[in-house]
Amino acid sequence: MNFAYFLSTLVFSPLLGVLVLSFIPAMKESVIKTVGFVATLPALVLSLAAFFQYRAGASLDSFNESVRWIQFGDPNRLGDLFSIKYELGVDGFSLIMIVLTAILSTLAAIASMYIKKEWKGYFMLFLLLEVGMLGVFAAENLILFFIFFEITLIPTFFLIGKWGYFEKEKAAFSFLIYNGLGSAVLLIVIMVLFARTGTANIDALTMIIASDGGDLVLSAGVKMGLLISLLIAFGVKLPIFPLHSWMVRVHVQAPPSIVMLHAGILLKIGAYGLIRFGMGIFPEQFQSLAVFLAVLGVINLLYGAFLALIQTDFKMVLAYSSISHMGIVLIGLGALNEAGIQGAIFQVVSHGLIAALLFFLVGVFYERVGTSNIKNLGGLAKGMPITAGLLLVGAMASLGMPGMSGFVSEFMAFLGLFKEMPVLAAVGALGIILTAVYLLRAVLAITYGKAGREFAGITDIRKTEWVPALVLVGLIVLIGVYPSVLSEPLTSTLETIMLGIGG
Repeated sequence: MNFAYFLSTLVFSPLLGVLVLSFIPAMKESVIKTVGFVATLPALVLSLAAFFQYRAGASLDSFNESVRWIQFGDPNRLGDLFSIKYELGVDGFSLIMIVLTAILSTLAAIASMYIKKEWKGYFMLFLLLEVGMLGVFAAENLILFFIFFEITLIPTFFLIGKWGYFEKEKAAFSFLIYNGLGSAVLLIVIMVLFARTGTANIDALTMIIASDGGDLVLSAGVKMGLLISLLIAFGVKLPIFPLHSWMVRVHVQAPPSIVMLHAGILLKIGAYGLIRFGMGIFPEQFQSLAVFLAVLGVINLLYGAFLALIQTDFKMVLAYSSISHMGIVLIGLGALNEAGIQGAIFQVVSHGLIAALLFFLVGVFYERVGTSNIKNLGGLAKGMPITAGLLLVGAMASLGMPGMSGFVSEFMAFLGLFKEMPVLAAVGALGIILTAVYLLRAVLAITYGKAGREFAGITDIRKTEWVPALVLVGLIVLIGVYPSVLSEPLTSTLETIMLGIGG
């Protein structure tokens, strides 16, 4: 089967929706929302087709694209050195992330029904954001990765600042400043690597630095400096404590449909970058930082859990919960063994689905009652019993109930850490207990707490709202009871990583 330009079609397909939207009058709300939703479907269909083709035995190499793009110097003399190609490709990990991005983009487009104004501008930016997210995971060289990475920043800034809540401008500028600084650090790393090696191709960089002459190209000190820089750049995105304050503001002030993508995908670019570039390109130096990363993971886990425990607003609970759950990713990576790394990748996917479900439900009841304050939502089960039930399902998944995706990811990440650093793992396990406490406290107060308002006449979940809720719950349960749906595509990726770190 010929897959020529398959990935390009997948990545840029949302731009067709942007083109169509440009011809639609700005006041045609229903038409704009329909086009915005339909424009996410080609990427969803193509990503699922690629996933099932791969499961059926197709080689991922058949999806690769490479076209000469930018050349510095004489190509006859330098060949491929100091040339930048337009290169797209996937491995098991990036394919899973592309599928996750396409699914959450479609569901977030449905959740965008709550947007009350300027729908045309909103969906044009929304679709541009999807292009950036898909491109980040498909890029096969650092320059192209950086371009797509930057494409995600611009629409996210405007989507927060224009369609967010009361302090939306502050949240948008906080997002831009932190992520802009992270991007600047990342750009410096990319330029140093390109200048010293003559290539931006990820596989080529990995081979050059791992070769016997790698120390002649980059000294051990430079490699460690570049890895620490990558840790800062992607640590802002993840986020790692203390680089997290911007993320709390975004989770609280951005519209729920955008937070579904932000918590579900954009934060995960940080984890993807650490695994693909940090661990992939600098495996020896990464081993030196393993204990430090594990400690940071435990700090993230406990810090986020403690602060989530004292919040009175449910969006704040979920924001600090995200910080805590990203600590599990760091714990898995710090373990530096197959169980831990697999747990970290599972947590990336699992948290993406669970966070999207919980923030979608926040959008459902916020649209009805105009608040996310826990006390004011008391007695939600009386007026919106189905929504309250789904909220409890999301909380159970987030705290790691067996049979759901959160259990698999947390179990593997901590199994990996207990093998290497049992004392640190035991301390981190306190975070799992705290997760159950703060989530059950918040959800029980919302569902069965003292009624903070009158719910008479408020409609429960509608037909269109069933789709995102059931899809997300279904995927969470699927991964929980049949984790091989993720572990099988990840086999080759994990083998490559373990080979690089000598595991």
